[in-house]
Amino acid sequence: MTTRRIGIIGGYGEVGASAARLLYGFGLGPLRIGGRDAEAARRLATVELSGADGRGRPAAEHGPVDFTDDASLAAFAEGCRVLVNCAGPSYRIGDRVARAALRAGADYVDAAGDEPLHAQLDDAEWAAAGRSAVLSAGLQPGLTGLLPRWAAARDFDEVHRLSAYLCVRDHFTATAAEDYLQAAAEGRTEMLAAWRDGSRRSAASVRAAGAELPFLPEPLTLLPHLAPEAERLARSLGLRHGDWYTALTGEHTGRAFDRIHTLPRAEAVTALRTASRLDLAGRAPFVGLVVSLDGERQGLPRSRTTVLRARSNSGLSGAVTALTVMAALRGEVRPGRHYAAEALDPEATLGRLRSAGAAAGLEGLTVVDGAYGEPVAVEEGVL
Repeated sequence: MTTRRIGIIGGYGEVGASAARLLYGFGLGPLRIGGRDAEAARRLATVELSGADGRGRPAAEHGPVDFTDDASLAAFAEGCRVLVNCAGPSYRIGDRVARAALRAGADYVDAAGDEPLHAQLDDAEWAAAGRSAVLSAGLQPGLTGLLPRWAAARDFDEVHRLSAYLCVRDHFTATAAEDYLQAAAEGRTEMLAAWRDGSRRSAASVRAAGAELPFLPEPLTLLPHLAPEAERLARSLGLRHGDWYTALTGEHTGRAFDRIHTLPRAEAVTALRTASRLDLAGRAPFVGLVVSLDGERQGLPRSRTTVLRARSNSGLSGAVTALTVMAALRGEVRPGRHYAAEALDPEATLGRLRSAGAAAGLEGLTVVDGAYGEPVAVEEGVL
């Protein structure tokens, strides 16, 4: 019989620790923090979560767990109501942690976990067990698919066009760099592609350097692309046209993107991490997600732009992971396997994110009237 215990593998990493702090603050749990580094798990559980000096009662259970060892995973998952994976790289873990969750009778939440893992999990098997597996519960993919759904449901009867810009000025972790490189190697995201006339179109957009856009911090390099999450969103909303951009704030990361395909994997990871740190040097981390929609409401044309600002990639990713766990515990996710952006209720999730506010690293969520290049304030200071 499972309890409401939440087990977090990789719970002391940047995303995992952010999720753990929020879950602890929400009063959900009890928590079990694990990973290969038992000392890091102990330190988070006994000192960092509670702010104690380490001599008192731990704020969470803690212990070692090795995702390559089925027996280790089974021992860690035992007694958990939800098993969360914040370790990586995702492609190396595969479905091992998810399988451990299913065998333990637990729901599963993965801060990463994308199309390859989705294909490995049998929806009917999870549904028959009465358990849910929710993947891509981070910033991208995750919030990048959820925020446009929230904006569309809030203000539109029909959406015809979408333009989305994600600006992340933060350092690449080794795990994030590996997962990015693996996705690029597998060709899951097509650069310069866009959504045109209701379908994917290759070479439909161009890269732009020195762009200056409202809401984002400085001249940018815009890299257009079409990822599987974006294509699912386009089909779900019935879009005619859609454009998605990564907005880079510095020159080093853009140059690294241009050459990493020629490098061995280890060197490519180092190149991305080094470039991101050079672009971050002397600047505060920043995340900006801007979604501009054009469509209709009650038969009249309408344009709205939604702007979300946050302090860090890992903080926002961890918040989405924690809110996905909350939804699973509350029975808001139906049994089966899902992507977070499609399984979570947009209104409830964004409401909880706004309520968490600074604890989730969120600095602002604003909706303005008009297309992205010509907004006029309608709703300010939602926080």
